[in-house]
Amino acid sequence: MGMTMTQKILAAHAGLDSVVAGQLIEAELDLVLGNDITSPVAIHEIEKMNVEGVFHKDKIALVMDHFVPNKDIKSAEHCKCVREFACKNEITNYFDVGEMGIEHALLPEKGLTVAGDVIIGADSHTCTYGALGAFSTGVGSTDMAAGMATGRAWFKVPSAIKVVITGKKQKYVSGKDVILHLIGEIGVDGALYQSLEFVGDGIAELSMDDRFTIANMAIEAGAKNGIFPVDELAETYMKEHSKRPYKIYEADADAEYVREVVIDLNTLQPTVAFPHLPENTRTIDEVGDITIDQVVIGSCTNGRYEDLAVAAEILKGKKVKKGLRVIVIPATQQIYLDAMEAGFIRTFIEAGAVVSTPTCGPCLGGYMGILAEGERCVSTTNRNFVGRMGHVNSEIYLASPAVAAASALTGKISDPRA
Repeated sequence: MGMTMTQKILAAHAGLDSVVAGQLIEAELDLVLGNDITSPVAIHEIEKMNVEGVFHKDKIALVMDHFVPNKDIKSAEHCKCVREFACKNEITNYFDVGEMGIEHALLPEKGLTVAGDVIIGADSHTCTYGALGAFSTGVGSTDMAAGMATGRAWFKVPSAIKVVITGKKQKYVSGKDVILHLIGEIGVDGALYQSLEFVGDGIAELSMDDRFTIANMAIEAGAKNGIFPVDELAETYMKEHSKRPYKIYEADADAEYVREVVIDLNTLQPTVAFPHLPENTRTIDEVGDITIDQVVIGSCTNGRYEDLAVAAEILKGKKVKKGLRVIVIPATQQIYLDAMEAGFIRTFIEAGAVVSTPTCGPCLGGYMGILAEGERCVSTTNRNFVGRMGHVNSEIYLASPAVAAASALTGKISDPRA
């Protein structure tokens, strides 16, 4: 029986000719990732182990991004812990204030993730790197500790869902709409511990930023990972950003999938996820009259250059609704610089928005945009659980940067095509 892309990557890293869904394996790791929230737990665990140092100083990435610059004493202590560990172990890829970015935008930009890799990260959205044809998945901090110490991790080989993307993308329809539509169709546990494997002629319509967004939110359908085939666009991206060799794996023609889902870009509309689950989706024409208090454009899902570009296009020469708070967060320092060169930062400020240094901040209810009781926010982030962005009686509506920017002008959830 044939194997999927994910299964082939895992088999190769486990030193096996083949694997099957449900099989337990131990695989070699190409990268272990942690941030300022999850790394301290892993560091304390690794200190309890009878090991000297880490398995490879170049294959660990520690990114300070959730509460950086530090918002309080506790976050400062967390970063100090990670900073001292990175210094002690001479970790090559340590990113702090001034060179940090949101981890899942930063690592591909820095060329640390390429096709064929096996990557674990103590952050659930580590599945982002499947956009480049890598197997990447989130793990707990204890698994991160074991990975840093040994360079290996165990996995149960996932079964797979084939997601066929076809057709041509319409204006103001993006990767965010694709993944919200998919989650709305299969549910937040529709791909539980399975691999979402994207195929089809419609992939050519998706930019790398679209693909990063889609892979990023695979976990919101319960998936172990999401993965795209490596085409010319992906290869060009890797060659521009990385000096590392990469390996392309392709699914066998007789690979087994538990189900198939088709997404037609021709008919796909801007999509919004209502509170309090990403599966609670409605197309923009089904939204109704929802007034809002805040808009957030950013995060590891939608803080990339194209996201800022479409928001700037919609906001240029206009003003945000009086009384509305609009927060724009470029995902990395490089994206910030590129947006500045393109004039986007001026556009945002002149429109009445505030522009933040790269941070996860409001996405997890950390800082830079906490919601009070009864407030509503349109956000380009990835989760809208109860209390995710502040008070338990606040509401988060997940949407694309285009919908978020259009809503910023009207003070209610709006169609960017109007």
